[in-house]
Amino acid sequence: MPSIILRIAARTLTPTLFVAALILLFRGHNAPGGGFIGGLLAAAAVTLYAMANGPSSARQLIRVTPRTLMAIGLGIAFLSGVPSLFLELPYMSGQWVTLRLPFVDALPIGTALVFDIGIFIAVIGFVLTIFFALTEAEEEEVR
Repeated sequence: MPSIILRIAARTLTPTLFVAALILLFRGHNAPGGGFIGGLLAAAAVTLYAMANGPSSARQLIRVTPRTLMAIGLGIAFLSGVPSLFLELPYMSGQWVTLRLPFVDALPIGTALVFDIGIFIAVIGFVLTIFFALTEAEEEEVR
């Protein structure tokens, strides 16, 4: 049974870790960081939540199976290379579009960011697949 201190800490740290993971994700396609480290941090947030509230609560938090997350993430990463094929460039050649938003001068969005988002989601799914498999094995061992 987790302690009350762990539950309170998880209630505060889980959203904070998710925000930090998103910052790493969106910063990473132009600087160090990116989808992999952001995905690890987001998976750590879910893992902390699971340790405080139980694995079933964490499964409800993410709402989809970790394997589905892996498949979605890999699909997004794969599809990020397709736009270059339409321009008759090599697969995964970087393509950029600049969005003009009301409060931002110009926001460049590229296929590198889409690739990082796919990796972010795939890494979360991979780490959580392992984590939930280990927790289920531990639960069966206790029985």
